[in-house]
Amino acid sequence: KVKPQLEEKEGKTFDVFTAVEFKTQVVAGTNYFIKVHIGNDEFMHLRVFRSLPHENKPLSLHSYQSSKTKHDELAFF
Repeated sequence: KVKPQLEEKEGKTFDVFTAVEFKTQVVAGTNYFIKVHIGNDEFMHLRVFRSLPHENKPLSLHSYQSSKTKHDELAFF
């Protein structure tokens, strides 16, 4: 659900977009930190926010880090 948001921010499309790892952080909702394989040896780290159920809001791409590798630690950012 956040792939189109990232593609818009980056100004390109991703043929490969596979989540390979994730962590969560509970706040007033949930932050998901997701390592995504985007092809070749390239990865990105995404921070996706899911609001509380009663707020009825869609998932939102909060921020992201590019130029990551498979072995980069997925850390909170």
